[in-house]
Amino acid sequence: MKTGIMILAAGNSSRLGKPKQLLVFEGNTLLEKTIAAAEQTSFTPVVLVLGAYADEILASIKELNINYIINDSWQDGMSASIKVGLKKMINLEPEIENVIIAVADQPFVTADIFNSLHEQQLKTGKNIIASSYAETIGTPALFNTQYFDELILLEGGSGAKHLMTKHINDVATIQFTLGNIDIDTETDYKNLTEPQ
Repeated sequence: MKTGIMILAAGNSSRLGKPKQLLVFEGNTLLEKTIAAAEQTSFTPVVLVLGAYADEILASIKELNINYIINDSWQDGMSASIKVGLKKMINLEPEIENVIIAVADQPFVTADIFNSLHEQQLKTGKNIIASSYAETIGTPALFNTQYFDELILLEGGSGAKHLMTKHINDVATIQFTLGNIDIDTETDYKNLTEPQ
């Protein structure tokens, strides 16, 4: 099955006050870590969706070997980025069958997580595979082509989680123990980088 990865990095990090995509953790920015994890898989294309800090982010990446698109409507929330990214992905690979949606502020995402999503789909036959952590489900998450139309119709800031709850009988999960660690505030970043 042709599977691509979409990395959502268009937000303006309003609670942090600076681009969280460029926060450094273990020697790389959060965004570079996510891109590297995607590049270590066989999935293609990889599409990066930028928005609020696009120029700054592009200038910071030494070598960008993946496709990117700028979402001029990033203020409309995550759904707008999913729309733009998915249309770009279908344009690049019209025969795409699955898309893995990832975000740029989960510092512990790895290629193994992305690969596990695909393996779980093959094993279970389910068309949505979500990551499970902290008693919830979320990204990274894989969606089969049968949900592409609904992804493109999403509105607002809720992202794709709405589809997971709507189609819960078609959802399987993988364990991503550290998936609940994301960076929204300076305190989150401090907790990540300073030993407790």
